Amino acid sequence: MEGAASPGPEEFEALRAALAAAQAELAVARAKASDDQAQIAHLKLTIAKLQRQLFGPHAERTRRLLDQLELQLEALEASASEDEIAAETAAARTESVAAFTRKRPSRQPFPEHLPRERVVEPAPCACPACGGTRLSKLGEDVTETLEVVPRQWKVIQHVREKVSCRDCEAISQAPAAFHVTPGGWAGPSFLAMLLFEKFGQHQPLNRQAERYAREGVPLSLSTLADQVDAGAAALMPLFQRLEAHVLAAERLHGDDTTVPVLAKGKTATGRLWVYVRDDGPFAGPAPPAAVFYYSRDRRAEHPTTHLADWRGILQADAYGGYGDLYARESTPAPILEASCWAHGRRKVFELADVETAA
Repeated sequence: MEGAASPGPEEFEALRAALAAAQAELAVARAKASDDQAQIAHLKLTIAKLQRQLFGPHAERTRRLLDQLELQLEALEASASEDEIAAETAAARTESVAAFTRKRPSRQPFPEHLPRERVVEPAPCACPACGGTRLSKLGEDVTETLEVVPRQWKVIQHVREKVSCRDCEAISQAPAAFHVTPGGWAGPSFLAMLLFEKFGQHQPLNRQAERYAREGVPLSLSTLADQVDAGAAALMPLFQRLEAHVLAAERLHGDDTTVPVLAKGKTATGRLWVYVRDDGPFAGPAPPAAVFYYSRDRRAEHPTTHLADWRGILQADAYGGYGDLYARESTPAPILEASCWAHGRRKVFELADVETAA
C-alpha cells in the first residue's frame, strides 16, 4: 500500500489562512460577548437604581436609621422578655409602698413682656356664713387668661396749613412728611405687614385682599401688587448692601431649590438661587449672610449672571449649570470648584444599596 501524498506549500498556506480567519472570528465573538455582558450589567445597575429611586428610601441616612431601629427593636424585645420573667418571678412577693400624688403637667407661664390688665372681682360685702360685715383681706387668687386685641384700621391725615404773608403776599407751607414710597398711600406699618404676609407667611395677595375686605377695608389685587412693587423698590438699597457683603467673600456656598409660583389656573414652578457667606469655620470676623435670586427656570445662564464679577471658591453640587463658571477660558479668571461631599457620598450609598439588593 502506497503512502498518502504530503500536502504542498500552497495547501499549508491555505490552512494557515483558514486558521487565522477562525481565530479572528473567535476574538470578535468574544469581544462582542464581553460588550454584551458589560451592557447587561450596566442595564441591571440602571434598573436597580431607578427602582431604588421609585420604591427605596430617599436619603442615605434612612437605611442606617432602619438598621438602627431594628437593633433597638431587638434590644427592646429582649428587654421585654427579661421584664416579663422578672415580673412573673416577683408576682408572689408584693410589697406595700407609700401612696403619692401624681404631679399634673403644668402649663408654661405666659411671657413676662406681655402687658397685664387686672380685672378685679370684688369680694362680698358681708360674710355669707353669718352675715357679718367686719371683713379683712387675707390675700387674692390670680388666674391669667391669654387674649388678643383685634387689628384696628385707621386713616392718618397729614394736614399742612398754608399761610400768606400780609407784607409780600407770598404763600408758604410746611414740606410734606416723609413717605416710604413716593406718592404712596400705604403707611409704613401696613406696608411692612403686606410684605411680611406675602413673603414671610406665604399669603398670596388675593387672600390678603379677601381678608381686608371682610374687615371693612376693600383693596383690589392690583392695588396691593403696586404697593408690593413699591416696597421692593424701597428695600433695594438694603439688598444691594447685603449682596455686596456676600459677594465680597473669598468662599461661597451655592444651591438652588424649587418654589411654587401662583399662576392663572395652575401652579408654576420657579427657582430660588442662594449664595451663602459663612466665614465662621475659618475664624473669619465677617458675619454670615445669604443672598437670594429668583428665576422662572433652571437654565445655566442664571448662575453665570449672578457670579459674573465674582472670583473665588464656590462649593456647590454637581449641577451642570455651574460648568461655565469653572471653565478655564472664563474671564477674568475661572472660579475654583469645591465639590459637595454629601452629593458624592450619595452615589456611593446608591451603589452599595444596589449591590446589597442584587
